[in-house]
Amino acid sequence: MLNLGNKVAVVTGAGRGIGRSIALALARAGADVVLAARSGDELLAVAREISAAGGKAEAIPTDVSREADVEQLFRRVREQRGRVDILINNAGIGAFGLLAEISAADFDQVLAVNLRGTFLCSREAMRLMKEKQSGYIINISSSVGIKGYPNQSAYTASKHGIMGLTKSLAVEAQPDGIRVSAVLPGAVNTDLIGDARPDLDRAQLLQPEDIAQTVLFLLSLPERAAIDEIYIRRRGSQPW
Repeated sequence: MLNLGNKVAVVTGAGRGIGRSIALALARAGADVVLAARSGDELLAVAREISAAGGKAEAIPTDVSREADVEQLFRRVREQRGRVDILINNAGIGAFGLLAEISAADFDQVLAVNLRGTFLCSREAMRLMKEKQSGYIINISSSVGIKGYPNQSAYTASKHGIMGLTKSLAVEAQPDGIRVSAVLPGAVNTDLIGDARPDLDRAQLLQPEDIAQTVLFLLSLPERAAIDEIYIRRRGSQPW
């Protein structure tokens, strides 16, 4: 079994859905998990769930679109733990509808959380990881990071941006022993999918636990191995 007993992991968007499942999976593998999201009550519930199961977790309410919040998050990680080994950039929101009907404010907010948040967290984590010359950054993108769908222009733009950021960061980070990967899920049974694809049968969707298992797979690889991206879709959906 994967043993992360000596690792510190930061998970954004950890209060619900995919982020919650990833945080629980990392804690079960032994990691000391720092939970970050805007939803303080949900974060505390996840932290209590991890603690009740014998794991280690701390909830730090954070708006990843705000530079000061992100800097404070990683300052606390440095002061209390001295390192970060794993960063899961999962925090994300959506604004759905025809492009002609999306407000500039909604478009900006989606990019601020999804893309700017990934940039800010990656930057701060990199500064800590470089000191240890090791680490793993995993960005939770989406199938829309390589595809396009109607009514998802803002969300799709943000996820394409995450893919570009991931590719560039993977090259930059390599000399410092840091690996960077992207996971691109198709439709996952979360609150977000109800807004993005109300036409889908939820019984046929991927589950958040499927994405958590994919993250554990990446973390189980030997350090000599690097995977750039994993596209995981629900069985029966259209490939590519």
